[in-house]
Amino acid sequence: MADNQQGPDTGLYTYDSFTGRGPGKKADTNFLWWCSGAHQELLKQFPSEHSKYWGLGGVILATFVLAALSSGYAIYSVFGNWGWTLCFAVVWGLIIFNFDRFLVSTMRKYGVSPRKQLSMAIPRMALAVLIGFTIARPLELKIFEKEINTKVIENTHKKIQLNDSLLQAENTALMQTTEAERARLYERKKNIEDDLARLQQSYVAEADGTGGSQIRGVQKIAKLKLDAYNSSTLQATPELQSLSNSIHVQDSILANAKSNMEAKRAKYELSALENVGFLERNKALTDLASEENSVFWTSFLLSLLIILIEVGPIISKLIMPVGPYDIALAKEELTSMAAAEEEMRRNKEMLVNKKDTWYKKQKEVSDQLVEKMTTLQQKHIDEELDKWERGDWNPRDHRASMDEVMRKIKERYQFNGEDLL
Repeated sequence: MADNQQGPDTGLYTYDSFTGRGPGKKADTNFLWWCSGAHQELLKQFPSEHSKYWGLGGVILATFVLAALSSGYAIYSVFGNWGWTLCFAVVWGLIIFNFDRFLVSTMRKYGVSPRKQLSMAIPRMALAVLIGFTIARPLELKIFEKEINTKVIENTHKKIQLNDSLLQAENTALMQTTEAERARLYERKKNIEDDLARLQQSYVAEADGTGGSQIRGVQKIAKLKLDAYNSSTLQATPELQSLSNSIHVQDSILANAKSNMEAKRAKYELSALENVGFLERNKALTDLASEENSVFWTSFLLSLLIILIEVGPIISKLIMPVGPYDIALAKEELTSMAAAEEEMRRNKEMLVNKKDTWYKKQKEVSDQLVEKMTTLQQKHIDEELDKWERGDWNPRDHRASMDEVMRKIKERYQFNGEDLL
């Protein structure tokens, strides 16, 4: 076995020797073991380890329950629908469960130094703390539900009062202008009516003898005053009618402005009371925590407890002592990785040897070809020189040059310049 040839005194590799992870096997025998991510077939061989992984699986299962309850309450507070609530609660709970199971199952005890275990656990714990925060808040909202409901009503009333002041400020300019115009019109109408009343009173006093002439009855002066009163009434009647109509228009503008403001106020109040969601309740809890130290510390300790439960699987795996199951799991994984690495090394050596053999064969063929071509070229040169000495040399009879021959051979046998070195 590869572990006996290359391992330390224990006959095992360490995880520091590899960058990959061993293949895991699916098991479906014990549910809590499955929750803990244990190799069940291997774990069955070590009864002393069973209780540890039952407990670890139970802790991971508890995070699933907390995550499902937390997300379910959060979704129900938003949508108020049990269908969506149950669906999202199960999905979110499974996501958190899968995260926790993955984090725990990828942590190894044997063959890893405590320092390296801690360095590998830190990012896992950071992720677990983040998950814990997301789980804790909705549960806090449920626990403090009654106090939050009271605070939500108080905050809603404050919002309504602020909205009332904004609506009042929005209509102030229009109402002030309208009331000023109405007062001006009313003052003008009152002045005209007062003038007519004085003319009428003067005529009546003259007619009953209490006027300037002190003569009772309709005399000449009384008749003149009556004519003045009738003439003024005739002239003032159209203006008085116009003023009355204008005053009525201003009254309508004021009434419409007030009715619109009341309608907007009622609509906002209804919306504020009916649409109390997750964020509003979360704000109410934050306000309570800032106002009451008891609420702050209770919320803080509850959040810390839930975060500790979420981080529990990681901490449990860190503080668990190395047992026979960890050693057996390391042996199975590490020896498998060693065998795979050895197989890869052999395959690589075999490929290198094949390439070396191929290059050597190619070099031998190239050397033989060069040697034969050199001999043949020397033979042709000698023949051509003999013909030239005898005077029988004819340019049309010359053979192809050595370069031409080499070019054709390279094309035919696919040699390059380096192969013929």
